[in-house]
Amino acid sequence: MSIKNKFALQPLVLAALLGAAASAQATVTVYTTQASFLAAVTAPGVDTFTGFSISGATPSPINRTAGSYGYTATASTSSFFGAGTVANPWLSTNIATDSVTFNGFTGGVSAIGGNFFGSNISGLFAAGDVVLTATDASGTVTQTITGATTSSFIGFVSNGPLLSATLASVRPVSGALWPTADNLILATVAAVPEPQTYALLLSGLGVLGLIARRRRQG
Repeated sequence: MSIKNKFALQPLVLAALLGAAASAQATVTVYTTQASFLAAVTAPGVDTFTGFSISGATPSPINRTAGSYGYTATASTSSFFGAGTVANPWLSTNIATDSVTFNGFTGGVSAIGGNFFGSNISGLFAAGDVVLTATDASGTVTQTITGATTSSFIGFVSNGPLLSATLASVRPVSGALWPTADNLILATVAAVPEPQTYALLLSGLGVLGLIARRRRQG
């Protein structure tokens, strides 16, 4: 192989390494406290659902913002119906068995968190269990909050783009429980290469070094 052809390999090797790094799977980390979640993210934005109606149904889907980020919330089969109080409204569904999906994120969202719990038919807090599911390029992560309260927090942080998050209630033995959210936080995180990506980069640099050494000897 000529020196010219060896030299041409260098950008090809670099391109292959960068492509492999970009294709590394994303992973989701679950945080159960707001403090630990906020320590892991940057530029968080919060939607407190100010102005959300607690006296009538709100058609689904809805487009909202959390700081500089945009998102869409969708009730699975019906509409939304606010819970809580006028001073502190919560996002909830009109039908107890509906789930709420958050997606359509803008601004590079890779983290979502908030207070997730249940409410009753009057829109007041009700004890019970809720289930949250987050999806990114690597797949789905599910977390159950047992005996959720209004201060129960779950946060999902991905090292890649976050595709969606879903909230649902666990139907109690008797009665019904409406899935409810408050203080929804969206944020970004700095992408961290996975260990195998570091190994691939190092091996690639070794190949480049070998090519350079042979070029000098040619």
